[in-house]
Amino acid sequence: GNQQKVVLGKWLATIPRILIMDEPTRGIDVGAKAEFHVLMRKLAAEGMAILMISSELPEALGMSDRVLVMNGGRIVAELEGKAATPEAVGAAMTRTHNGRAAA
Repeated sequence: GNQQKVVLGKWLATIPRILIMDEPTRGIDVGAKAEFHVLMRKLAAEGMAILMISSELPEALGMSDRVLVMNGGRIVAELEGKAATPEAVGAAMTRTHNGRAAA
């Protein structure tokens, strides 16, 4: 968790408008993960746009205003608010590029 905090602090010092976070909580303990989530919510509330890439579905759903689901390098679904459920994400993940279910 300390390594992630140092890296994040370095980027925040540049005063970015957009922060892209790729698996920001991978490999850190529950306490550090909670700290990261609090900080991310605070930054978003202050107007910073945060793009979080996460393979942890509960984290992605719990932290996001909007979820984009990708398959084959393409966005296959955009889910907002209460529409972003595990079931909806799972259904989108199994669709092919033409919108049909994968075989």
